Amino acid sequence: MKKPGLLASLLAFTITISCCQNNSPSNQSKQQKPDLKVGGGCEGCEEMYENNLSFDLLNEIDTLPDFNEPGAQIEISGIVYEANGTTPAAGIILYIYHTDQKGLYTKKGDEKGMNGRHGYIRGWMKTNEKGEYRFYTLIPASYPGSTIPKHIHPIIKEPGKTEYWADDFMFSDDTFLTNKEKNNPRPRCGNGIVTTTMEGSMLRAKRNIQLGLHVEGYPEN
Repeated sequence: MKKPGLLASLLAFTITISCCQNNSPSNQSKQQKPDLKVGGGCEGCEEMYENNLSFDLLNEIDTLPDFNEPGAQIEISGIVYEANGTTPAAGIILYIYHTDQKGLYTKKGDEKGMNGRHGYIRGWMKTNEKGEYRFYTLIPASYPGSTIPKHIHPIIKEPGKTEYWADDFMFSDDTFLTNKEKNNPRPRCGNGIVTTTMEGSMLRAKRNIQLGLHVEGYPEN
């Protein structure tokens, strides 16, 4: 049998050393760790990644596509806090979506992913260094023929953790709002019921969010 040449032997030795280094404990520890699974599941949350704009390019303000359509315009703003409830959380992705003025998750025909089941009225924000977020939209309608309160769905993605849902934004003057919803003892990420005030020609409301509050699997402080 013909022995391998010197060049072939050196090449095999180099490949062996490289493979050993790449699989060494020190190099494995440098690999990105998978996100910690929190929230107990989040059906449809993967739609938050169906955005043409990279998360890195987001800022704390967004205007949803329905804002200039007929309806009651509203500005909703607030601060996202770390799990301790006092430290502003920067760089948190907040994805929101809601129904149109007929109570439907209407499509525009260019939706991707899961058949666009969240509809076209969607928004994405990333909190600034003060933890602030702000968005402009129309107050949505209730589902047709239902007594479910008007609501806006929020989904949160923070570094190192899987995405999870927070309690819906709801409106304190909604006649469909029940006492059970008003007095929820374990509001997820804080109370989502907002009170609107008219300022100029636009309604305004505020809601602060506390990361991980009453969220399954979230690590304790």
